[in-house]
Amino acid sequence: MELPKKLKLVRSLKSWTQEEVADKLGISTQSYAKIERGETDVNLSRLQQIADVMEIGLSQLFDLDEKNVFNLTCDNNTQCQKIDNNWNVNSSSTEQIKYKYELEKANLIIEEREREIDYLKQQINDLREINNLLKKQEKTGN
Repeated sequence: MELPKKLKLVRSLKSWTQEEVADKLGISTQSYAKIERGETDVNLSRLQQIADVMEIGLSQLFDLDEKNVFNLTCDNNTQCQKIDNNWNVNSSSTEQIKYKYELEKANLIIEEREREIDYLKQQINDLREINNLLKKQEKTGN
């Protein structure tokens, strides 16, 4: 995986925005965004600074060891993410994101069904009223 993609992946695993990383680096958000997009060359000292901010080793950004497996440093509020040399996430975080998406999708479907039920209930009430009016008309002979 290319360096810009690795930077974006590590940043997203830490749930940081580009603005947050840029602030920690003391650079503009636009400058950091260009680094993540691979639109600018980055010197070694800047890469070391980025690695320090992201709490990983510089060598991990370069994949010097093909069998490299590492854990991102975590604080008490975040779950550690295990990443292998192919930069695949092997943690419950990805599952949580997937389940959160599925839950949001299910909630939207439920809301839509509830609106449909309300609409159908209103139709039933309208039909009952029409039926009652027709019965009254029948009784009066009109």
